[in-house]
Amino acid sequence: MGQQAVKIGAMIEPSLDALGYELVGVEYTAQGKHSLLRIYIDTEEGVDVNDCQKASQQISGVLDVEEPLSGQYTLEVSSPGIERPLFTAAHFERFAGERAEVRMHTPIDGQRKFVGQLAGVEDNKVLLNLENEESISLSLVDIDKAKLKPEW
Repeated sequence: MGQQAVKIGAMIEPSLDALGYELVGVEYTAQGKHSLLRIYIDTEEGVDVNDCQKASQQISGVLDVEEPLSGQYTLEVSSPGIERPLFTAAHFERFAGERAEVRMHTPIDGQRKFVGQLAGVEDNKVLLNLENEESISLSLVDIDKAKLKPEW
């Protein structure tokens, strides 16, 4: 998560906790009038449209008071879905054994995207068993985006 997303996450997490929702992560894409603030929430039982609407109203209230973003943006509250985004070391640990796609900020040996089975986290590095039988260690701070990638 970017600096702005981390700040917003810290701002809204207590309100979401009070409603019984887990804050999975925050994505903020600044694009002028078309900026997008996407908040992922979840519960043990999953979330539906009503949960997203309820959380959206709560988040909007907090953001209206705190005003962390200038200008226009669209707020989207969503379930993490089947291709759940992974934001923290705890997420990578929790889904060890699952298939994931990880995109890096900068290429490693000319490659930015890696797909394989998560094998946990060690020393702030995500361990990934690649589909070609090799393993790679990816620095958490250098990960641009990551998500579960179930096989179909």
